[in-house]
Amino acid sequence: MAYDKFTTLVSSAVPLPIENIDTDQIIPARFLKATERVGFGDNLFRDWRYHPDHTPKKEFVLNNPTYSGKILLGGKNFGSGSSREHAAWAVYDYGFRAVVSSFFADIFKNNCLNIGVLPVQVSPAFLETLMEATFANPKEEIVIDLPAQTISLKSSGASESFEINHYKKENMLNGFDDIDYLMNLKNTITEFAEKSPL
Repeated sequence: MAYDKFTTLVSSAVPLPIENIDTDQIIPARFLKATERVGFGDNLFRDWRYHPDHTPKKEFVLNNPTYSGKILLGGKNFGSGSSREHAAWAVYDYGFRAVVSSFFADIFKNNCLNIGVLPVQVSPAFLETLMEATFANPKEEIVIDLPAQTISLKSSGASESFEINHYKKENMLNGFDDIDYLMNLKNTITEFAEKSPL
């Protein structure tokens, strides 16, 4: 399933400075029955967003109209817990295109990269800088430049580089998942097969 190409993202952010956010908090297990990547955004952080009677919890940041954008700022150890890929689906379906943290659980990180959500790992100090800037000015824009592998505050220019696997980077730049990548090589593979002896 192809997704939007990711090159440079300029957006305000939603701050969620909570450490050890696990996948059950991102998308509770009772919402895992669906097999398609649609509709999960409605239940992103479901138990944190809503009361048992389904009314919104006004104090939760996703219910606060002050904050919006395509970037989620999360605390350290984001995406820990079970390996459910639905957690990444929920983040994407809600509308986030990048998650920034000082540390990601490996499986969640890879699940994000597979569906077009860029996990940007920064130093604890720079994450704090991003959080403070966003709390001070909710309209503060963050610039994530994937080709250059940098993340910066648009207003001050404060910047830091981040790492990403080369293969995953190329896929994100082209909007490819693993199958799209192979399909893009179909002609090359066919030509190689035709020239190779049986």
